[in-house]
Amino acid sequence: MSTLVEDREMASSMDCPVIDGKRQTQHVSPRTADVGGIEVNRVLPSRQRRLIGAWCFLDHAGPAVFKGEAEGLRVGPHPHIGLQTFTWMLEGKVLHRDSLGNEQIIRPGQVNLMTAGRGISHTEDSVPGETHLHAAQLWIALPDAHRQTEPRFDHYPDLPRWASQGVEHTLLTGEFAEHLAPTLAFSALVGLDLTSRQGATLTLPLREDFEYGVLSLEGELDIEGDAFAANELAYLGRGRASVTLSLPAGGHAILVGGEPLGEEILIWWNFVGHSREEIVQAQRDWEEGSERFGVIEGHDGPRLMPPPLPWAS
Repeated sequence: MSTLVEDREMASSMDCPVIDGKRQTQHVSPRTADVGGIEVNRVLPSRQRRLIGAWCFLDHAGPAVFKGEAEGLRVGPHPHIGLQTFTWMLEGKVLHRDSLGNEQIIRPGQVNLMTAGRGISHTEDSVPGETHLHAAQLWIALPDAHRQTEPRFDHYPDLPRWASQGVEHTLLTGEFAEHLAPTLAFSALVGLDLTSRQGATLTLPLREDFEYGVLSLEGELDIEGDAFAANELAYLGRGRASVTLSLPAGGHAILVGGEPLGEEILIWWNFVGHSREEIVQAQRDWEEGSERFGVIEGHDGPRLMPPPLPWAS
C-alpha cells in the first residue's frame, strides 16, 4: 500500500549526467514500511525517483522467517485502480484471492500479475504452515488509454531462463537478449532477475530509449565502480547502450526498465490515477461498498480502509 505521490519537486530528469566522461548513476535510498505484518524496503515511489518507465512502485519484502502459526503475511481486502500489481516470488508461498473469483498460490520462481483497470479488490496471505517469505512487489501504471480496461488476473509459472557470464537470468516481462516473456504488458518495459552463486561481472545490453534501474536484493552491487548496498536502487537513466554490473557470491539483483511513460500520474493509497477526481471517486466507491470492487469469497476478515483524502472532496 502506498501514500500520496504528487510532489513536483521530485527528481524527474531521465538523463543522468556525464562527468569526466563517465555516466553517473543516481542512488535512491530505501525507506521501510509495514505491509500485512511484514517489513519491506520501498524504493519507488520516492522523492528521489517517481517512475522508471511505467514501473511506479517497488517493494522488497524479506527475507522474513515466521516463528509461529499466527505470523506471516496477512493483507486484508483492499482495492486497486489504474495499475497492474506484479509479484515476483523468491521464497515461500502466498495465496492470492480476488473479486473476480481467482484463487492462486504463487511459488518461488513465479509471477502473479493482476490488472486492476477500472477496479478490482484482492487479498494476500501466507499459506498455512509457511515459515518464510521473500518477494519483490511492483506496480505498473497503466497508460491513460488503458486505465479503464477490464480487470483480470494472470499467473506465470514458466518464464524464460538462461545462464550467461556466470549469472542466472530470468526474464520476468518484456524482451531481452532475444528472449520474450509471456507476461501481459500495456507499455514497453522489461524486468530481469539476476542471480550469481559464485560472483560475476557481466555486461548487459540496454535500449537507449528506455530508462532503467537496478535493485540489489542480496549483497552489495558494483556498477562500473559505484557501490550500492542491498535495498539501494541504482537509477541508470536513459541513453545507455550497456551497463556493467559486478555481483558478489550469492548476489541477487533485479533490473527494471521501460520507455518513459510521458504521462503525469498520481498515487494515493492503493490507487493509481491520472487525475484527483478519479482517485476521489475510487475512494468513495470503496468506502461505500460499491459493486465496482466486488466481493472476495473465502475471506472473512475486515476490509482495509484508506486514510482521509488529502484533497477537498
